[in-house]
Amino acid sequence: MATRDEVIAHLVSQLRPAGAVRSRKMFGEYALYLDDKVVALVCDDQLFLKPTEAGRAFLGEIEEEPPYPGAKPYFWIDEGKWDDEVWLCDLVRIT
Repeated sequence: MATRDEVIAHLVSQLRPAGAVRSRKMFGEYALYLDDKVVALVCDDQLFLKPTEAGRAFLGEIEEEPPYPGAKPYFWIDEGKWDDEVWLCDLVRIT
């Protein structure tokens, strides 16, 4: 299942306060960029954050999942947290 356009539009909108945010479609899925650096992947309508030590410290306990078969694990961000704009922007900035 490919990621829906409205999911990307919502995430990009939520992340605008973090800085220069854009998305790029790749193979039916998306990469999210902050200031021209990949910070996350969106696959099957799910948000996967690039794993970093700073992100791990911010998140504390986190689920790690591969965004697609054969990929290394990323931090899986529950959809229920997407609407907390301040939290999400802080997380992406430190990543």
